[in-house]
Amino acid sequence: MQSLPRLSRPRRRALIREGRKSKDPATALRFLMIAKLSSGLSRNRVAAQLGTAVSSVVRTARRFLTGGVTALYDRRRHNGPRKVCSFFRAHLQIVLHGSPPDFGWARPTWTRELLCRQMRRIGLPNVAACTMGRALAALGARLGRPKPVVRCPWLPAMRDACLARLRRLVAQAKQNEPVFYVDEVDIHLNPKIGADWMLPGQQREVVTPGKNEKRYIAGALDAARGTLLWVTAKRKNSDLFCKLLWRLVGEHRSARRIHVILDNYGIHKSRLTRRVVESFAGKIVLHFLPPYCPDDNRIERVWLDLHANVTRNHRCANIHTLMLKVMSFLCAYNHRHRLSPSLRQTRTRRAA
Repeated sequence: MQSLPRLSRPRRRALIREGRKSKDPATALRFLMIAKLSSGLSRNRVAAQLGTAVSSVVRTARRFLTGGVTALYDRRRHNGPRKVCSFFRAHLQIVLHGSPPDFGWARPTWTRELLCRQMRRIGLPNVAACTMGRALAALGARLGRPKPVVRCPWLPAMRDACLARLRRLVAQAKQNEPVFYVDEVDIHLNPKIGADWMLPGQQREVVTPGKNEKRYIAGALDAARGTLLWVTAKRKNSDLFCKLLWRLVGEHRSARRIHVILDNYGIHKSRLTRRVVESFAGKIVLHFLPPYCPDDNRIERVWLDLHANVTRNHRCANIHTLMLKVMSFLCAYNHRHRLSPSLRQTRTRRAA
């Protein structure tokens, strides 16, 4: 490679300033390379100082020798305005708030190619699928799995009033009037299948027993302390729920009243359940959530963690081994969530 002529210090500084004014990091780096090379440094030393490849330094020097300062600029700067600008991304964000059928497409899910066609349909520039991928990345969009939901049949005002009342109940929880979130979870011997990291050409196998067995857990999450009480059974019926209520009363004998927040599942309103609740003479008070509002029952998050850490893709050969792992997880969960009083107050305020 032909060596660059030595430049004076003011000229080298002017080159560095000119590169910074371009507001393009790659262009500024090329100007800095030339400034260092023209001070007498070798290409290897320049590459080491700037953390780049020697070939990049050589290529930049050749561009400068053949075209001067003008050759150091990005050759695409005269291509006109960028297609993917803030205006383009703003309209793309609006499109992503909907689904293809909302815009007249038959396909139910978006692809990069379909997004390109939709943007062209509304009068924006035509871009390649790879460019659309970069635009999606700039918006922070991700290819995720939708969440199935069922709409609450109540009027929004009625639902919000009920949820606000339950949040106030949680915020005002006392030691003699604890508040618990209650729900049940199914444990299947046939494992839940979930995503896992795998090498190219490899598909992980999860051996299933074939004949399924089930166990059921009824749990009560203390809204203030964050700890969990639970009972297990082979059947999911009113006996399971009543067994949990008896344990709550046994663990909190000194409590004047125990508030239980739960969903509208049948076993929570059965004749047996009503008789058991009446037998406690007002010590147990049931507070029902609006229909189809699982996100407002905090114990659901515990069950999500349980499935993610134990039951998904598990390899237990029998239900006994699986339940031992489930019990171990729940005990470890209680150990992690025995919070100090200050943290309990913080958690209660956040829940409110």
